[in-house]
Formats: sequence, C-alpha cells, structure tokens
Amino acid sequence: MTNTHLKDVQVGDALPPLTLPAINRTTLALFAGASGDHNQIHIDTDYARKAGMPDVFAHGMLSMAYLGRLLTQWVDQRQIRNFGVRFTGITHLGHIVTCTGKVTETFAHDGERRARLEIQTTNQYGDTRILGDAVVAL
Repeated sequence: MTNTHLKDVQVGDALPPLTLPAINRTTLALFAGASGDHNQIHIDTDYARKAGMPDVFAHGMLSMAYLGRLLTQWVDQRQIRNFGVRFTGITHLGHIVTCTGKVTETFAHDGERRARLEIQTTNQYGDTRILGDAVVAL
C-alpha cells in the first residue's frame, strides 16, 4: 500500500497503475494450484486447441486478483467495501497486464467517507480485458 493521503482524494484521481510480467505457462500453473481452478482450457494446450483456441489462456480470476492487488496497493484490504468485474476479453499467453483505476465518486455512507472507483485491465496493445468497479473506505 502506498502512503496515499486518502483524506485528499477527489473525483478524477488515478490510482497508481500496476503492470505485471507477461502471462506465461508457469503463472497459469501456479494460479491453477493456488486457486484450485484446474480447468483444462487454462493448462492443457491440446484441450484448448480442440476447443478452438490457439493455446491456453489466463483464468479470468487471475486478472481479477491482479485488480485486487491494484486496490490493496492503494488502500488496506479491510477498506474494500465492494469489488466486482465484467470480463470483456481473453488474456492470452504473452499478454502484459496493466491494471488501472480512477475515482468516479466520493460519498458518505453510514458516517464513513467512501470512494467509488472504475477499474480495468488492459494488455500491452491497449485492449481492455476486464472492466470493474469498487467501493473503498477512505
């Protein structure tokens, strides 16, 4: 988590971006083991090709986990009040994922100051792969 001055957060402020190393087979295998998601489309090239894909590709939840990291480098995880995403594209092997976010609203809820955020992942070509939103306590 950075030393952000959360009391000064305003609409339009950007979260510090998070760029991860290129997706590779090791990352997919480690995530499959850690998450328990051993769906063959993510780890078995032959299976992926039979399904019409050129190769295996990243779990959607891996990219969502990266967005979770984006949030927790900005606020403590105990400050996350809501976090959801919509998958808009496939993250393929070799894609470099960058997570970004911006403040779209600040408001009070039950006496707690909060911020609503738009968050997303893109690959190195600028293609959006996940769109999401989150609410965090400030």
